[in-house]
Amino acid sequence: MTLYLPIAEMSVSVITFLALGATVGFLSGLFGVGGGFLLAPLLTFLGIPPGVAIATSTSHVVASSVSGAMTQHRRGNVDVKLGLVMLAGGLVGTYLGVNFVRILTARGLFELTVSLTYVIFLGTVGTIILIEGINASRKPRAPGGSSLRKPGQHSWIERLPFKMRFPRSKLYTSAVPPVVIGMFVGFISAMMGIGGGFVMIPALIYLLRVPTGLVIGTSLFQIVFVSATATVLHSVENKSVDIVLAAILIAGGVLGAQFGTMAGEKLRGEHLRVLLGALILLVAARMAFDLAVRPSDLYSLALVPGAP
Repeated sequence: MTLYLPIAEMSVSVITFLALGATVGFLSGLFGVGGGFLLAPLLTFLGIPPGVAIATSTSHVVASSVSGAMTQHRRGNVDVKLGLVMLAGGLVGTYLGVNFVRILTARGLFELTVSLTYVIFLGTVGTIILIEGINASRKPRAPGGSSLRKPGQHSWIERLPFKMRFPRSKLYTSAVPPVVIGMFVGFISAMMGIGGGFVMIPALIYLLRVPTGLVIGTSLFQIVFVSATATVLHSVENKSVDIVLAAILIAGGVLGAQFGTMAGEKLRGEHLRVLLGALILLVAARMAFDLAVRPSDLYSLALVPGAP
C-alpha cells in the first residue's frame, strides 16, 4: 500500500519523494554538489509549486551536503579556512537572494524569471563543464598527475589586495575572489534552490587553483552553511518551506549521499566532470522544453492573497 501525504496542498506519494531524495543525495555525494539544480526542477515537474520547490530544495541540500561534507572532512579533504572566507560572502549573497525572490514573487515574475535563469545558466555551465571534461579525458595523464598550476597564470588575481595564506590548499592569494565567489553562489542558491557546487567547483579549480583533492570537500563545507541560511530565510521571509516534504526528501538524501561519496572515489575527476556536465544539460533542456511547449491551460483562476 502506497502512503500519501498532503504536501503543498496536494496529495503525493511518500515512496516517490523518498526515492527522489535518495537519487539526488547520491548525485550530491558523487559530484560534490548540493543537488538542488536537479531537485527543484524535478519537484516542479511533479506538480509542486515553484516557490515551495525552490525553498524546500535548500533544506534537502543542507542534509545531503552535511552527510557528504562530514565524510570528506574525516578524510582530510576540506580546507576549512578557505571555506569560511567564502562563507562570509555567501551569507551576504544569500540574504540578497532571498529578498530578491520576495520582490519577484510580489510582482508575479518569479516563475518565469527562475525558469529562464535555469535554462540560460545551467545550459552555459553544463556546456563548459562537459567540453572541459571531454578534453581532459582525451589528454594522456602525466606520471604523478598533472598540476593545474602554471607560472604566470591569473596574475591579475595575484595583484589583488587582502592577501591571505591557506596552508591546507598551499595557497597565498587575495581573499577578494573567494568572497566574491561565495557571494555569487549564495545569491543563486537562494534564488534557484541550488547548492551552487557546479559553479563553485570550476571556480575553485580554474580560478583559485585549489588542489583537486580538496575541491569537493571544501565546496560541500560552504554549501552546508549557505543552504541552511537560505532555508531559514525562506521560511521566515517567504513562508515557502514545506516541512513535511523537506523531511521526506532529507530522509532519502542522507542515505543516498553516503553511497554517492563512495562511488565518486572510483571515478576519475575528468569523468565525473563529463557526467556532471551532461546531467546539467539534460535538466536545462527539459526546462527549455517546458517553456517552449504550449500549456494545456492558457488561463487559470486563483484567489489572490488578501483579496476581499
